[in-house]
Amino acid sequence: MTLLLESRAFKQGGDIPRKFTCEGEDLSPTLFWSEPPAGTKSLVLIADDPDAPAGTWVHWVLYDVEPHLRELPEGIAKVEVVEGIGRQGVNDFRKVGYGGPCPPPGKPHRYFFKLYALDGKLALRSRASKQDVEKAMQGHILAQAEFIGRYKR
Repeated sequence: MTLLLESRAFKQGGDIPRKFTCEGEDLSPTLFWSEPPAGTKSLVLIADDPDAPAGTWVHWVLYDVEPHLRELPEGIAKVEVVEGIGRQGVNDFRKVGYGGPCPPPGKPHRYFFKLYALDGKLALRSRASKQDVEKAMQGHILAQAEFIGRYKR
């Protein structure tokens, strides 16, 4: 089954508007997705930048997302537990929640938003890292989707 992930803020492969970056309001963008496969018990969203100078930079880790949801609103609060949505991990800015694009000046960076449908919830504490989440997801992914935006300073 194919899972599709999109945003109302920018198109696939398009430029991420400034308000969703460190140069703007640093808000998380609205994301929405198609119906996940039967048996989905939770969703995970990971956003990262593989073009960062020191290696892949993690911008957002959101897990144990309620399986009935089909959209994340703009500007998710930067708290460990988002009521009615799920838990947020720590990004590479060492903060909980979304940290927008903030590349060094130069060529555009790609930002990958990856959504995973899982066959269970993750038995992780709040503030989990991307590595913790990826390890816990192994063997439990039913479907996944990817959405890419670009940003340049």
